[in-house]
Amino acid sequence: MRILLVGEYSRLHNSLKEGLEALQHEVSIIATGDNFKKFPVDYSIHPKFFLDNKFLVFCNKVLFRIFKTDLQLAEKGIRFWFFLSKLKNYDVVQLINSNAIETYPFFSKYLLKKLFNQNKKSFLLVCGEDTPVIDFLLKDEVKYSILTPLLQNKKLASNYRFSLKYTHKNYRDLYEFVSKKVSKIMVSDFDYKIALPEKTLIPNPVNTDKITFQATAVFDKVIIFLGKNNSSAIKKGTVFFEEAVSIIQKKYDSKVDIIKVENVPYNEYIALYNQSHILLDQVYGYDQGYNALEAMAKGKVVFTGAEDEFTAHYNLTERVCVNAIPDVDYLVNELSFLIENPDEIEAIGKRARAFIEQEHDYIKIAQKYLNAWNLK
Repeated sequence: MRILLVGEYSRLHNSLKEGLEALQHEVSIIATGDNFKKFPVDYSIHPKFFLDNKFLVFCNKVLFRIFKTDLQLAEKGIRFWFFLSKLKNYDVVQLINSNAIETYPFFSKYLLKKLFNQNKKSFLLVCGEDTPVIDFLLKDEVKYSILTPLLQNKKLASNYRFSLKYTHKNYRDLYEFVSKKVSKIMVSDFDYKIALPEKTLIPNPVNTDKITFQATAVFDKVIIFLGKNNSSAIKKGTVFFEEAVSIIQKKYDSKVDIIKVENVPYNEYIALYNQSHILLDQVYGYDQGYNALEAMAKGKVVFTGAEDEFTAHYNLTERVCVNAIPDVDYLVNELSFLIENPDEIEAIGKRARAFIEQEHDYIKIAQKYLNAWNLK
């Protein structure tokens, strides 16, 4: 079968591609590569003129300030349009988001209509912020979410422009257009299943053949890694981790090393966290995102989403990661316990790897997608 995956934000589509190729399918990815993360793609719609050229970036900022026109969005759409003649005769087209092309919504609808018409089946994967997810979270009916900081402090609205745009009429119309055109909508974890309980959950695929398990035995210091992405730090609750590690550094100065990085490319990020025993991911999640899953596959102890819904679904009786919540004292206590009981770091790391192999193996997950697409 020929399969086209549109969009890439976390390496999900790359891992899915690898799983599908292992099952003898032909797969292509068209995406930007997610800017500084630089994920591999087959057809790149990266806006190199208005993102990589400093002069044009400056001109774009001026135009946006005056006319509210973002030429980066236009460039992505135009690049996609040039590829349309090559994006034909696929058995499946899957979007990673209703806004997978990342251009203006009216342009997205035009491009997607052509894309859908020249291929067979189309599907939508909700694995991040999208209209129904943001609508649900704005109701403030769960104990916390990525929107909690905004719901607690409306002055943070400027930090949530990306999230809130999905409530605007043009993006809402885009989601409605896509949802009516696709054969099925799936979700990738419980953070989206909670918002869309009627949709099929297919866990994130992780290529365990490419990720080597690393024994997490502590011989000297416990190494804690905190990677900060400035565009999502508020949504992930990074400030709680920053405060916690500051306390831990003072409390266990001779027993810990803290590695902190900001906005680094994916490969550099991975190389740096490979040195760690503990990775601090996010506090506002109910399930693990992609970075957390890859770290768990390596045997790291990851502070991330692991709420009751997650443990119940997988029938877990022992921790495969640490459920992180927006509470500095709680995080300090959990980190302190691990520093004082390093054998538990190794034990959780081994269980984490076993869990990923059992529930997130990329070939098993690829088969679940084939079943969902009814390709068998």
